[in-house]
Amino acid sequence: MIKEAIILAGGLGTRLRDTVPDLPKCMAPVAGRPFLFHVINYLRLQGIEDFVFSLGYKHDIIEHYLQAHFPTLRYQCVIEEEPLGTGGAIQLACTKAQHKQVVVVNGDTLFKGDLHAAALFHQQQQAECTLLLKAMYQFDRYGVVELDEQHLVKAFHEKKQYDSGTINAGVYLLDKDKFLDEEFPAKFSFEKNYLEALYNSRRMYGLVQDAYFIDIGIPEDYSRAQTEIAALPPDLGKVDHRWTLFLDRDGVINVDKDGSYIFRSDEFVFTEGAPALFKKLAEKFHRIIIVTNQRGVGRGLMTEKTLHEIHQHMTDEIAEAGGRIDAIYYCTSMHNDHPERKPNPGMAVRARLNFPEIDFRKSIMVGNNLSDMHFGRNAGMYTVFVRSTRPQQEWPHPEIDFIFDNLNGFVKAL
Repeated sequence: MIKEAIILAGGLGTRLRDTVPDLPKCMAPVAGRPFLFHVINYLRLQGIEDFVFSLGYKHDIIEHYLQAHFPTLRYQCVIEEEPLGTGGAIQLACTKAQHKQVVVVNGDTLFKGDLHAAALFHQQQQAECTLLLKAMYQFDRYGVVELDEQHLVKAFHEKKQYDSGTINAGVYLLDKDKFLDEEFPAKFSFEKNYLEALYNSRRMYGLVQDAYFIDIGIPEDYSRAQTEIAALPPDLGKVDHRWTLFLDRDGVINVDKDGSYIFRSDEFVFTEGAPALFKKLAEKFHRIIIVTNQRGVGRGLMTEKTLHEIHQHMTDEIAEAGGRIDAIYYCTSMHNDHPERKPNPGMAVRARLNFPEIDFRKSIMVGNNLSDMHFGRNAGMYTVFVRSTRPQQEWPHPEIDFIFDNLNGFVKAL
């Protein structure tokens, strides 16, 4: 499993300058958010926990965005004082990376490949570099990467009109130590001076994956990204058994103990009618999953055993009323940057590992805090806010798709 990503976000974006002036290319707004938002959260949902951002042009804009919108993300920034080329940027970022194996992506390209499968392939081949490739048809904007029968890179072909071919998707799994052992100058091209110059003498592999690909580097594709990445709120009445429901616990399922924790099962009080509501939810959703921050355990105020007893009481009462809960995930960490502490999407990642059929594009997160809404957005879900503990929550709000007074209101809308 690869846990660390380098995001190259220092480009000038000259081809987009007329369309998106005065912004680094990765900060161009797509579907209401900087494109970088979509890149970061795709990687987090693939299990990436640590990030190195390679920055240059107008780096302060990106740094301010990360500080404001990803305060719980574990990351470092490295700044190019002058343009180093793609190779120099990766080389500098690798000196800050903590893990031996890293994935390198471009901040203006999104390829939704399977990094789990890619990491396994990369490890099995003992590769120094694995390129993720995308099959394309009738194109002239990209060159073609040719592989041999063992998936080793056999050739790089220049840009021209192609009827079909596999293109470099801009995602590289890299053995950081072996890359840093190479003798490169401070400024060089990763594509020309590393990939194309050394593929014959290095363990350089390609893996073709059929996944969504977009490069916003030209105005036409930037415009296309607006509609392809946007997700309009669904008609709740049309939600069916292909969907997954994620719920926060305190304040949604049970009465929140303001300023404290539920320490024992006899302190756990359901919100009005909640157990019976799960019967309809069980009929409607394929999976029902609880995701809850439980810092009280991390603080030593209660034990994990007691937490399990509380959850057993909750699930028993719901089952007796004809409902069900498929899984409960909780994070006891004291640290906001823990990958599984909401709003970080780690609990959603773990749920999908256990239930591979989960599609976050057909998932809803219900919660009573904005951190729940951020969790849902970070995982690519739709969001439902219940006003049980925050009746004054402003609406409309960019993080919230639907808002109800309580869980019962949401269930009635289904």
